[in-house]
Formats: sequence, C-alpha cells, structure tokens
Amino acid sequence: MFSLDIGWNRTAALWGARDNETGVIYLYSEHYAGQQEPILHAQAIKSRGAWIPGVIDPAARGRSQVDGQRMIEIYRQCGLNLQEAENAVEAGIYAVWQLMTSGKMKVFRSLGNFLSEFRLYRRDEDGRVVKDRDHLMDAMRYLVMSGRDRMRAKPAAPKPEYVYNFSADNNQRWMQ
Repeated sequence: MFSLDIGWNRTAALWGARDNETGVIYLYSEHYAGQQEPILHAQAIKSRGAWIPGVIDPAARGRSQVDGQRMIEIYRQCGLNLQEAENAVEAGIYAVWQLMTSGKMKVFRSLGNFLSEFRLYRRDEDGRVVKDRDHLMDAMRYLVMSGRDRMRAKPAAPKPEYVYNFSADNNQRWMQ
C-alpha cells in the first residue's frame, strides 16, 4: 500500500509492504516531486501498481477543509484508490518509533529522500515537531496509523479457460 502527502512545493508518496509471517513492514519505494499537477503525481503512483490502495493526509494540504476534500477527490478521479488517513501526530510518531525500535519496520537503502528527511526530523526547544522537509515522515505516519489495514497481496491474474482449437484440419479428423 502507499501513503500520500500532497502539496504544490512537494508531493510525497511512500510504499510499504508487510511480511505476514514476521509482521515486519518494509518501506520500499518513494515518490518525491514538486510543482506538478495531480495527474502527473497520480501517473507516477499508479506506475508502481494501479491495484495498490493508498491513504492520504485528510487535510490534503488544503487552505481549508473544503479545499482539502476537493484535492482528495481530484486524486481519486485520477484513478487512485484512496482513503483518508488518521492524522494523529504524537500517537503516530510513537507508533512508528515502536515499530522501528522493535525491528518491525525496515527501510530500503534506495529511499534517498526518505533517509534525508529522517536525518533532519526533530523537535524544537519547546518539544514541537519541526515542520520542515517532513513530507515522507508524514507519509510514514499515515502508512503506520491507517495503511496497515489496507495492505493487500497483489491479486492473482485470472487463469485462462481452456479453449479447443476447432480449425478446419481438426474438424476434418473428427468428421471421418
């Protein structure tokens, strides 16, 4: 499944998969781009598997609740299967930290933007999370808080039905 944090200057998506035997969540892919139309972000997201469901920031970086809801609808119209994520910051940070420290969340080294944000993620002197270059950190929180229930295995391709070849040669043999 994927999680999505949208904005004009930066839109970030993060993909995660769970090993059902061990319960470990693997963060394995990212989309990190800015100043593009929603359709371009949606195409990049669907290129990793149009069947993959996602969760999105319920505020969707809108200036108002109505604008945020409209942005979510635009992404759905672009073909993304999205549900609104839970946006509990402190509970989300705690849940992510528990998974990381217990070895139940692992990050592929190829996620350069994620790792860059992770190194900068911090609190200020008053204990508040610094909201700067944290798009993939927010996406990780959405994935943990709301996405685990949406994780699914890739649907199996339908098996073709057996069709007998009734060519003229075969029909002649049958008729004799």
